[in-house]
Amino acid sequence: MTDEQAEPGAPRSGRAGRVAAIVAASVALVAVAIVAFALGRISTLGDPTPVSTSAEAGFARDMQVHHQQGVELAMIVRDATDDPDVRLLAYDIATTQAQQAGQLYGWLRTWGLPQAGSEPSMTWMTRSPDGDATGAGHSGHDATTHEPGGPMPGLATPAQVMELRTLSGVEAERLFLELMIAHHRGAIEMADAALERSSNEVVVSFAESVATSQQAEIALMEQMLAARS
Repeated sequence: MTDEQAEPGAPRSGRAGRVAAIVAASVALVAVAIVAFALGRISTLGDPTPVSTSAEAGFARDMQVHHQQGVELAMIVRDATDDPDVRLLAYDIATTQAQQAGQLYGWLRTWGLPQAGSEPSMTWMTRSPDGDATGAGHSGHDATTHEPGGPMPGLATPAQVMELRTLSGVEAERLFLELMIAHHRGAIEMADAALERSSNEVVVSFAESVATSQQAEIALMEQMLAARS
């Protein structure tokens, strides 16, 4: 791939520095989430154990699925391009989201709950956090826009995943960035919904770290996408 293809914005060294900074920040946030989870198992012993139909359990199950697709998209583009910035970002997304999916799996094991729920996916997001008639939470997300078993926010369709598999080079980079920006926005929506519905310290700490790190990655990916327009 030529520099002309990868440019036309800041020099490569500048972009690489920004990517590396975002990666470092993401790793730091994941480390915070791991420590919070470990400490939370001790410090939140007074919290009631979530039940299978709780927002905490629904979030743990659905975010696992969401993260697993993030890993899949990242690994596809990492094999489809030789651009070092995109490959570094993809590697960070894949490793971070795989690790976080493992944490979510661990929550359910710790809570003594099954990995598969008795309700359709997204059911927890259809319940109003405040119990009002509108279903609107503090963040402005409307619970009534979701349907039990419906698509998760930001999830790529099977056709989009298949299309990404057929591309390479800059074309693959563009589609990956478009899909992953939407994917991150969906994850932030789910994290915000969990924050509105849970006071569990472990869940709150995790959801906050997801929202913060993925918002930073969105800003970076928007810059990378603009450079490939």
